Amino acid sequence: MSNEITRDTAFFAFSPDVEPVLHVKQGEEVKLTTHDCFSGQLKTTADTLETLDWSITNPATGPIYIEGTKPGDLLRIDLHEVKATGSSVMIAVPNVGALGHLITSEETAILENRGDMVVFKDKVVVKQNAMLGVIGVAPAAGEVHNSTPGTHGGNMDCTLITSGSRLYLSVAVEGALFGCGDMHAAMGDGEVVVCGAETPGEVRLTPQVVDLAGLPTPFIENDELVAVIASAESLDDAYKLALDMMHEFLTKVAGLPVNDAAMLMSLVGDLKFCQVVDPLLTVRFEFPKSVLADYGFSMPA
Repeated sequence: MSNEITRDTAFFAFSPDVEPVLHVKQGEEVKLTTHDCFSGQLKTTADTLETLDWSITNPATGPIYIEGTKPGDLLRIDLHEVKATGSSVMIAVPNVGALGHLITSEETAILENRGDMVVFKDKVVVKQNAMLGVIGVAPAAGEVHNSTPGTHGGNMDCTLITSGSRLYLSVAVEGALFGCGDMHAAMGDGEVVVCGAETPGEVRLTPQVVDLAGLPTPFIENDELVAVIASAESLDDAYKLALDMMHEFLTKVAGLPVNDAAMLMSLVGDLKFCQVVDPLLTVRFEFPKSVLADYGFSMPA
């Protein structure tokens, strides 16, 4: 495949001023390799944050210039495969993350990725669900560090961003300047200890501009559900934004009556955490596609 870029082309802030490393046409498949969130700096249990170069954390591979995209376009990223490679690393650090106040000593753990499983300290084996923590496009102006989520995407740490899903983002600059990274072999919703099973990996994806007027973004779908992703300084603000976004989608895009949309959100919708450890906090609201089908709506192919 000619449209391949490696983790050596990493960048650390989404910005219209970052030079693209690859130009691709819409509909062309791209293959990327990605670093873990520490850029591979933590290799053994003896490696700690004291020796970490923080300037190269949360790398994203890219950016990629997607030909024919312009501000105001809706960009769909079809994630064909998100695959963990190598081993994974986790940390526990005093005063870091949502549980930092309970942690008294720093620890680095190396987790083996064995087939489609992740092995924790030779005691616990969990199913892999390789997902991308950082994925997005450039904002219209300025820069957003890769550690921060927002309307452009960024460090959303949403466990739905995995193989077979489709992520929708609003383009703010010509070419979109797309990038992704910060893969986790597995992670629980919330990412409460400030990390999941941080791993290098490989991604195959296809970018495409689609016509779906009024879709609130970031927006994601898989075979079973659709979801909106919202980030804000407080969880109260984040969940209220997510509720408004989903209701907007259901009424203005899917065509449900206002009251039906609200009642069904309470009946079959799910409000979930993505992460509670980044500069902005991220939640999502999920809604089943089967109910959309009852109203005669389906996402475009």
